[in-house]
Amino acid sequence: MSKTIGGISMFALWLGAAVSLAEVMTGSLLAPLGLQKGIIVILAGHLIGTLILAAVGVIGFREKKTAIESAKLSFGKYGSNMVAILNCIQLIGWTSIMLIQCSKSLQVVTQKLFGFNNFTVLTVLAGALVLIWTLSEHKGTHLINNLAVTLLFGLCVAMGLAVLKGQGVVPATGDMTLAAGLELSVVMPLSWIPLISDYTRSAKSGRGSFWGSFLGYFLGSSFMYIIGLASAIYTGSPDPIEILMKLNMGFAAVMIIILSTVTTTFLDVYSTVMSTTSVTQKFSRKTLIVVFTALSTGLALYFPMESYTDFLYMIGSVFAPVFTIVLLDYYILKKNYSQFSFNVPGLIAAAVGVYAYYQLAAFNLILGTSVPAMLVTGAVYLVLVTVSKYIRQHHQLAREDI
Repeated sequence: MSKTIGGISMFALWLGAAVSLAEVMTGSLLAPLGLQKGIIVILAGHLIGTLILAAVGVIGFREKKTAIESAKLSFGKYGSNMVAILNCIQLIGWTSIMLIQCSKSLQVVTQKLFGFNNFTVLTVLAGALVLIWTLSEHKGTHLINNLAVTLLFGLCVAMGLAVLKGQGVVPATGDMTLAAGLELSVVMPLSWIPLISDYTRSAKSGRGSFWGSFLGYFLGSSFMYIIGLASAIYTGSPDPIEILMKLNMGFAAVMIIILSTVTTTFLDVYSTVMSTTSVTQKFSRKTLIVVFTALSTGLALYFPMESYTDFLYMIGSVFAPVFTIVLLDYYILKKNYSQFSFNVPGLIAAAVGVYAYYQLAAFNLILGTSVPAMLVTGAVYLVLVTVSKYIRQHHQLAREDI
């Protein structure tokens, strides 16, 4: 990473992270809600999720710590290792999903242009591109990345206009409640929470850290969701790449696929490395980049994409409760457990929050599932902290009496 990241580069970094085919695909899942309700849910969910995301990023800026080092403030030296391991698992999964989306989209283009659509070869090539990008020194802040993101966003605007030229509205099939739609909108920015401080810690200012990451991700992700939603409603297809090919925009399709993959996926790979080095310093970063990219590329050849939605819910179930503890400790309780091995009340509350997430999911609450689970986590944690403080004080008084 460069030593400092200005607000504009921070904006470009998170805009590039948001502009991806995975976001388009997720937005297309909201089609049963219709265009108006779908857009409202997308904007509301992203507002909630991205505010939480940016708030965690400010911690990284102020403390000059990576995401997992920030988690250490709440969960202790070894407790944070569990967060790091969970983060590595979700990031490897995300990298694989991004490579799958890239390869499947390239299949459509290369089949029409060259009569070639070998998924394995395309996946390996996509993995190689991500590896090269991640090994470079750009790390999302270099002028080349900013220009790539600008070009990518322009191409996506063109893609959105092409989608809106579809022939009428196609009735969407399937069921989708407002609560489920809101949750799918909240959970995407939440999936970036364990990563954001890896980058905001290098921000030039707190204002640039917050507004750059908030506006970049909110605008980019909301826009991509809406493109997916509109694609499914106006064309009957959740895949805008197919639409671009029908409009003979093959070059634009290739550029969107490649740029959206590298500007998003290198963040996943890089943060997997950062999470790993927070646990062990035995391996160099370059070695870890190669290993994790290769592992994700191999996994992409076998990952069951029908489990994509469950994967998103899993992310929300884990990281929403975990970073509720981090936010409470930093902004409200002003606690720092980094010198302890574990913060037992925090771990218990986070576990309760994960359990509550899956229990609450069955009720289709208007706020979705992540936000209520965070409220449960916060309430449990505050009770446990209060009880723990009372027990310590009582024990101290008993010792003094003796």
